[in-house]
Amino acid sequence: MLSQDSFYRNLTEEDLKDVKRYNFDAPEAFDKEAILKCMRELKEMRIVDVPVYDFTTHQRSSETRRVPPADVVIIEGILVLHMEEIREMLNMKVYVDTDDDVRLARRIQRDVAVRGRDVAGVIEQYTKFVKPAFDRYVAPSRKFADIIIPWHRCDAAGDNVVAIDLITEHIRMKLQQHDLRRIYPNLEVIPSNFQIRGMHTIIRDRETSTPDFVFYSDRLLRLVVEASLGHLPFQERVVVTPTGHQYVGVDFAKKLCGVSIIRSGESMENALRACCKGIKIGKILVHRIEDRVMEQEIVYEKLPADIAERFVLVMDPILGTGGSAARAVKVLLDKGVDESKILFLSLIAAPEGIHVLCRKFPRLKVMAILNSNRGCLTPLAAEHENAW
Repeated sequence: MLSQDSFYRNLTEEDLKDVKRYNFDAPEAFDKEAILKCMRELKEMRIVDVPVYDFTTHQRSSETRRVPPADVVIIEGILVLHMEEIREMLNMKVYVDTDDDVRLARRIQRDVAVRGRDVAGVIEQYTKFVKPAFDRYVAPSRKFADIIIPWHRCDAAGDNVVAIDLITEHIRMKLQQHDLRRIYPNLEVIPSNFQIRGMHTIIRDRETSTPDFVFYSDRLLRLVVEASLGHLPFQERVVVTPTGHQYVGVDFAKKLCGVSIIRSGESMENALRACCKGIKIGKILVHRIEDRVMEQEIVYEKLPADIAERFVLVMDPILGTGGSAARAVKVLLDKGVDESKILFLSLIAAPEGIHVLCRKFPRLKVMAILNSNRGCLTPLAAEHENAW
């Protein structure tokens, strides 16, 4: 837990001479760079030393509070949503909405009991600085919130248990997801099981024969294709069964096509044809020199003339750096394909490639069975290309 109040700037000698006239509720009162540095280090899973601010002397204490990294980091403060740079680092933004009298009562209670202030001074500060700052900075920032929670009682328990339950369940669900899935909602990692791990073991084994490699790769690729088709839009359809009863089902999405990134992408074509009868398949060949993609050169492309009207499944079983994949997606966008109608299908994806695709194309969906580091992808990529 981080508190924005820990990052107040030290008051200068001049400010201390007339501290009652200093506005502690303006954005300039906080050390924004220190907050950002602390948040970045926590995101990098590093231990940070958080300042301890003395509200009596209006200076930072020589002591610090050591905060270890965690899966969930909460930062609270009245101006957190107002500061754009901080806002952009947040995965969930919550605004707690309270009445004016509740805020004043809480402030009097806190400042008198914890910060050594007198009631008259608290009320004067509230009317002179706090309330105007709320109207200018805090209230407008609610438009940036993902969730707005009405909160009216002054006691610690509060009165919105339902909102708390919803937030905690959402966080709990995120913690159960793959690490990268927490960051990118457009990434779908197909859950692993012993069957999938067994097939991966076979295709990674250097002793595996080419026929076995092809057989088990086909099984895995079929799983990726089937899972991807489940993310296409469906329409309700009512049919009559042989017994004369109505069955309310769904109709498959229309106007699909596949695009394989040559060469290894062609190994996924059979799996797609087995799932989608008569589907059109295009091809793209991107010019590469080792790990470098020649940005201006597409060596070969053959795509359906009406591809802009279709849902496109881009196929490449090995996603490494993401350079070729991003270049192929750019070709499709230039052809008029809507980004949200593109699904990228991969058997194994390295984090580097996922970062490239998901950041560059946030409305594109990436499907993969297993994430891996790039070190073990090189021999596997070569094997895929040679086997096919």
